[in-house]
Amino acid sequence: MAATGLFRLVIPVLVLLLAGCNPFSDARPMMDEYVERVARVLEVEPELSVIVPANQLPRRRDRVLAMPDLDMGILDFFSLYGCELQYVVGEKNSVMGRVMQPLNRLRYEIRFIQAARECLPSVKDEGLAKELGKAVESKLVSLPVAVWNATWGVREVEELFTLAEGYYPVAPKGNPVSDLAIDIARLNGTVARLLSGDLSVSLDFVGEVHQRWLAEHRAGQLINSALLLAARLNDATALLKQRIDGRPLCLNGKPNNQSDIVESMFFSVYIAKVQPYMSEVARARAELSVPFERLAKMQVDVMPDSFRAWYQRYLSQDSQASLWRELDQAMMNHTRAWQVLLEQCGLRPGA
Repeated sequence: MAATGLFRLVIPVLVLLLAGCNPFSDARPMMDEYVERVARVLEVEPELSVIVPANQLPRRRDRVLAMPDLDMGILDFFSLYGCELQYVVGEKNSVMGRVMQPLNRLRYEIRFIQAARECLPSVKDEGLAKELGKAVESKLVSLPVAVWNATWGVREVEELFTLAEGYYPVAPKGNPVSDLAIDIARLNGTVARLLSGDLSVSLDFVGEVHQRWLAEHRAGQLINSALLLAARLNDATALLKQRIDGRPLCLNGKPNNQSDIVESMFFSVYIAKVQPYMSEVARARAELSVPFERLAKMQVDVMPDSFRAWYQRYLSQDSQASLWRELDQAMMNHTRAWQVLLEQCGLRPGA
């Protein structure tokens, strides 16, 4: 009985250990293994470059923009006037109103503009009406600042873009970014309407979006995976070029035993393992990274300088400093290197 019990304990442990030995179950060991196998079949020495880690999203204090306030004397006067603006201003002057979170501050700014506009026709005092009109104009000018703070200035976005949660998953079940993709598409539509002057949009869903950002880390994982893929594809490309420029894989374009081994590895590892992961990253990039680039680009006029370099590196798809542009180049170079090598043996894919 004791032996049977021990056997039952050992088997699950062995299964876990064997699963852990599969280098293709996680991104980093898979890409390292890929470079090692390319080197092995080409009979060259493998070289794994150092992957320079990404920069974290700038600190919140460097992302949040100062929100201009109206003169408190004017606000106090409005709070006594009697229309809906009285209640809006009263909330702002309360203890809780003085420490509003960015999303609530955006709600306040919108409510102030709407209430002031509704109040204006009933203001008989010409001087007060003029001051109220100026207040509305001032709030409209500063509204993009409130929008920025309620999107890029919130602490929740730091969790979504954290780099501490590893890489984007290999062979995930379903689409890990589906909910986030729906969220950011809806948020972008709302921001676009606000910035165009349409203040009738609802912000009721935004709090739920922020909560999902707290629980998900996919954007940061995606950045980590883009860095990994670009580095390891470049490493493997260097090995392919080393063999292309050196001893031919095949003579007179005729396949041989080694070319058969190379071709087998190409299909069993690169095509069967690496390319599907690249496709998963590309899909997540299109559904998450590209829309977040739009969220930032729409607000470029108020974007703080401390954020701009990070944006150009990790969100922009085509700037000179873009990580995604680097990944595109690495993939293109790698595909071309494989084509040239296999063409030596008449084995070019698609030929």
